[in-house]
Formats: sequence, structure tokens, C-alpha cells
Amino acid sequence: MRILTAIILLALASLSYAQEATPTAQQSESEHQAQTEDAEHTPTAEAETRPNALENPFLQSDLELIVGNVQRPNGLVWFDNTLYTVCNGDWTIYKIDDRSGETVTFVFGVRNGNSLIAESTEAGFDLFVPDPDTGTLWKVDQRRAAPVSVSAELPAPWGIARLNDDAFLVTDTGANAIISVSAAGEQETVLSALRAPTGIVRDADIVYFANGGSARRGIEYFQFDDDGSHTEVKRLVSGLQNTTNLVMGADGYLYFSYALGTRGVVGRIEPSHCQASGCSNQDVEMVVFSDIPAPLAIALSDDLRLFLHSRYRPEIYWVQLPD
Repeated sequence: MRILTAIILLALASLSYAQEATPTAQQSESEHQAQTEDAEHTPTAEAETRPNALENPFLQSDLELIVGNVQRPNGLVWFDNTLYTVCNGDWTIYKIDDRSGETVTFVFGVRNGNSLIAESTEAGFDLFVPDPDTGTLWKVDQRRAAPVSVSAELPAPWGIARLNDDAFLVTDTGANAIISVSAAGEQETVLSALRAPTGIVRDADIVYFANGGSARRGIEYFQFDDDGSHTEVKRLVSGLQNTTNLVMGADGYLYFSYALGTRGVVGRIEPSHCQASGCSNQDVEMVVFSDIPAPLAIALSDDLRLFLHSRYRPEIYWVQLPD
């Protein structure tokens, strides 16, 4: 069965690149040339075997179902034994018990959200949600009051990470940029000329982000210097199709969701192994190979429970990763 799975994975990987490099009637020659360039990559040496590597990826039959009563969940975040997700069908953030699946309405007024972050405060916690439908970065706290706009007039905000005590980094697929947004709502472009940037996460002074519109530029990174400036952008992982959410795990791995054909996949890499010369998709350790349609939204608990769902289906699944 596992041998058959490996054969299927190789076939789907080849299919995804073939599809990406084949022009359709609607594509211009320049668009096709850009796609072909993105699909080309040079595989690096096979990733070394690590003591905590998975023997095989988890399959659909290994996933446990949480019955969350959310018809069209989108972004997903785990915080304090609870999942929070945005339903773009009824403009509501829902609160879901991460064990029982018990679901309650948390707050109404956020139209959409591909990602969320949760932060502890003295009073409780805050949720921050980039909303591409309204071009707004929203803030919601534990009181469940109406969402408060931190900043508006963003073209199409997607991912979010904390930059410092006073600002966030927001990826924007409309501007093809990463934008710094202060607590007062001030905006400043940090990086431009990206390819539909999606997920973003900061680990100490390093920022990792995904280019959902480019296989060649799948995941890139840059580093902040002590004076607040940042280094040039470098490639971390190439050869990934439709990369979306990024999550930094307590085990030191960078987890990310991407696609193989139409299937949603979760992979991981140890960032330090890819920072020197970059990794290819062949260096990625596949964590979950699901039957769930891509793109996936993912979240990770402190005890390494991985939660995932398709943006087009109500089911939310989880699996316990080895420590």
C-alpha cells in the first residue's frame, strides 16, 4: 500500500508540473513563459535522514474528524485549546473546541480571512484578521465586541505576522507585496514584485513567506538586521504548487500547505537546512497526503496537533504529530 502511495505521489508531482507548463487557450505567450520558468527548478540532494523524520506521510485514513458547525471555513488558528476560523459564507468568526468540535459564534462582521493570528494580552487575547473582501486588517478581542479596523484600503491582504510591538507584516496578493501596518494604521511597503504572496511567519529575526503564484519562488525568506533594515530576499524552497499557509512548529520545523494536482498536502522542512543554498520540493518531508481538495488551511497546537481543512468543505480534521 505504501509503495503504491509513493508511486501515486511521484505521478501527481509530475502531473502538476506538466499542467503548470502547458498553455491554455486563455493564456498569453508571456504568461505561459512565466509559468514555464516557475516550473523549472534544479533538485538538490536528497534530504538527510533525521531521527525525528516520519516513516511515511499521514494519509486521509489517518486523519480524525472534528465536527465543527461551520459550512465554509477559511482561515484557521489554534489558541488555548480552541480553534478560531472565519466563515466567508456568513461573515462570522467561529470558536471551536479543539477536542469535542463544539462550535459557537464568536463575532460577526469579518467578511473573509485566509489567515489569523492570536496573541495573549493581560485582559485575555486579541485576534488579528486580514480581510481581502474589505481590504481591512481587523482586530477582535476576548469581549467578542464588534471588529475594530486597524487599517483599511489594503488591496487584498492575505497573511499576517507580528513585526514588532507596534506593527505587523501583511502579505497582499493584490499589491504583490509585503506591507508593514502599524497599530495606528500607517502602511509602508517592505517588499514588492512578489508572486501572489500568501502565508507568512516570523521566527526570531527571520521572516518566511510563500509565493502562492509561483512554483519556482514557492517559499522565500529575509532577515531583519539590528537597525531595522532587512537583507535581500533568498529562496528557501522551490518547486511547490499553490503554497498557502505557513506555521512554525514548536519542534523547530516550518510547516506549510501546498497542492499536488488537486490534493491538499502538508509538508515541512527544517529551515536551517535550506537557508544556505535553498531546497527543492524533493527535500520537503511530506507530513500529510490527503484526499481533501487544495488549497488547505492549517493550524498547529503547542503539543503538535495538526489541524487542517479545505476552504471549500465544512470538515475540519486533525492528526497528532510525533514529538
